Amino acid sequence: MSNKNSIWVCLEQTNGKIASVSYEMLSQAKKLSSALSGEVCAVLLGSQLDELKQEPFLYGADKGYVCDDERLKDYRTDSYCQVLDALVKENAPEVLLMAATTNGRDLAARLASRLETGLAADCVDLKLEDGEFVATRPMYGGNIMADIAFSEKRPIMCTVRPNAFSKDEADTGRSGEMVAVPFGGGEDPIRTQVREILSKAGGEISLTDAQIIVSGGRGLGGPQGFDLIREFAGALNAAVGASRAAVDAGWISYEHQVGQTGKTVGPKLYIACGMSGALQHLAGMKTSDVIVAINKDEEAPIFEIANYGIVGDLYQVIPVMIEEFKTVLASR
Repeated sequence: MSNKNSIWVCLEQTNGKIASVSYEMLSQAKKLSSALSGEVCAVLLGSQLDELKQEPFLYGADKGYVCDDERLKDYRTDSYCQVLDALVKENAPEVLLMAATTNGRDLAARLASRLETGLAADCVDLKLEDGEFVATRPMYGGNIMADIAFSEKRPIMCTVRPNAFSKDEADTGRSGEMVAVPFGGGEDPIRTQVREILSKAGGEISLTDAQIIVSGGRGLGGPQGFDLIREFAGALNAAVGASRAAVDAGWISYEHQVGQTGKTVGPKLYIACGMSGALQHLAGMKTSDVIVAINKDEEAPIFEIANYGIVGDLYQVIPVMIEEFKTVLASR
């Protein structure tokens, strides 16, 4: 029997820092649990975690479990899955949320198989309808948004895209106790070893972490247009984004794609350059605090959601903006 109305959030941490998506999931879980009169439980795995144990409570956790073990220092599917498998089977939560990141997707799939339960992947919304849990995710290449209902099998498992939800402000008045759980290990061997972790060269700012994003679309006219976008982004210390059309055309790599079939982002400032405003793209950036659109077509749908719009040739507008930004920033 499941622990009715208990929503668990598996936190993702790397090098002693909890990922922002974990706080976003906790914030949404708190809202859902309030409607269910339930509780939010945070699960933290890793090594040397003492400084992180109180952080989940600041963002909505009511209780927590922590497995602090040297064997969990680096993410490995076998070791993380063994701990979570035993913990979930012992406590039977109603819902288990995990991040739709490289590690989260890998772990969620393995764990769902072990628990013999379903998994809704890459969710962009979690809600209650008539008291039942419903997850929303893009399907068919982002052409539709599907609401996923769940059978009686528990736990309900979902992976959640970064920036799908806003992160609540930390409540410094909250605290709690993280219950220590043993590594256990079970009978299954850990079949991999992490010898070395290499950082990607290039130093570009990650889309999911960026406070400012400058994105280019089909209106750039070709791959050379992204040279201007990168220059613009560099002047603002921003990340470079792109529409699906630009990526499909081979003008820039997929890792820059924003939208239902790319990354969901929520920066403080999003500058859309030469983008029409296709629905699948808007779904990935509409939660941005401020949206600036630059497009020579005054009828472009992007202007309907933009806070500020500039109608003009981006190859004339952007160089002027770059120089203005450089002047302003240099004077600070």
